[in-house]
Amino acid sequence: MDFAQLIPFVLVCCLSCRFADAYDPVDPKGNIVITWDFVSIQDVYGVMVSIHNNQLYRHIEQPGWRLSWRWHGDEVIWGATGAEATEQGDCHRIRGLVRPHCCEKRPVMVDLPPNTPYTNQVANCCRGGVLSSVMQNNRTATAAFQIVVGSYRHATYHDGTKGPALPTNFGIGVPGYSCSNATKVNATRSSVGKHRHVQALLTWQVTCSYSQFREAASPSCCVSLSSFYNSTIVSCPRCSCSCPLSPTSQQCVRESDQSGVTELLPAGDGEPFFRCTEHMCPVRVHWHVKINYREYWRVKVTITNYNLIKNYSDWNLVVQHPNLQSLTKLFSFNYQPLIQYGTLNDTGMFWGIQYYNEMLLQDGNVQTEIILKKDRGFTFSGGWAFPRRLYFDGHECVMPPPDQYPSLPNAVPETRVSSAQRLLIAASCLLSLSIFIRV
Repeated sequence: MDFAQLIPFVLVCCLSCRFADAYDPVDPKGNIVITWDFVSIQDVYGVMVSIHNNQLYRHIEQPGWRLSWRWHGDEVIWGATGAEATEQGDCHRIRGLVRPHCCEKRPVMVDLPPNTPYTNQVANCCRGGVLSSVMQNNRTATAAFQIVVGSYRHATYHDGTKGPALPTNFGIGVPGYSCSNATKVNATRSSVGKHRHVQALLTWQVTCSYSQFREAASPSCCVSLSSFYNSTIVSCPRCSCSCPLSPTSQQCVRESDQSGVTELLPAGDGEPFFRCTEHMCPVRVHWHVKINYREYWRVKVTITNYNLIKNYSDWNLVVQHPNLQSLTKLFSFNYQPLIQYGTLNDTGMFWGIQYYNEMLLQDGNVQTEIILKKDRGFTFSGGWAFPRRLYFDGHECVMPPPDQYPSLPNAVPETRVSSAQRLLIAASCLLSLSIFIRV
């Protein structure tokens, strides 16, 4: 490959790396699965709809999921338990004294609040659309509701059987997620006693996957660093999430203007409104290398919420660091390793303790200290003591450039070479090599 062909090849590789991030190596099998189990199939049929969050560390927070689809024919929803349609729609073509629950061609179903009367509940319903990550709480990672549907058209499946026609264009109503088409799968089988099992009459399944690039063009958190062996505090990179006073930046208020600003803050789940900073991120994670012992070392982690109107409930922090497999002591947080490849275990998830700090309050912070045993090859040089990646609530945080990490006092400053200089050096080397080959 000559130099002229090499440049386009490098550019294509760089671009492909950006979009390859839709695949999550930290949670390669993570997705949300929607299951339709038919409990009756007649002129009017009943369906139990379940939403299972199989993601290790991503959860669905307020305002919650909004499940939607498009009917194949003239179906209507006669009744719903455990959820409700946001619109009833135009039901003028339906004759009779009883009106359907929803006549929309594309219904949108939302979860009911926790204080819903028991007569309108089903198991796993009524949490306001919130789904925990499967690692934090497997029990609340599932939601369910039941609908009664009538006036449908039959369809013939690939196996030759007939039944209700599959809906299309599913969506879960949460930014960053896209859903597959519904497919017929093996009927769900469940136990109802010690020896007896029952089976659904028919089961459909939909899979929804997440991509950070589909959700937002800019990050929502950043990382700052410090250590006991260097007085330098490495701040979040400037403009990590947006630039201060930029026309496209989020609303913010300067620290000097915070007194009496409460009446100016928007209410509800509107646009973010937070303190103005150089990094302009709603959340900052600070990693401080605190103490060095003979066989152990200690880290303090602080998560700060700059948002003035939003609390982060059931927050979580995912950290990637090669020494996590030797975590010995943890204070005031929960911890669970995420993935293991043989003896390698360098990624783990931290989250708050129930009724203590599981909610990151607006304009507040939570913090912990970690004690780790020094593995073979441990060193403070070269920025080894700092994390490789951090994710807050499923979003990857912006790290400072590695050449700015706090260095040991006796470390020799590295010569910084810009990207343009690196490209020029590479081009010169290739040119010299081609001249040498010709000679």
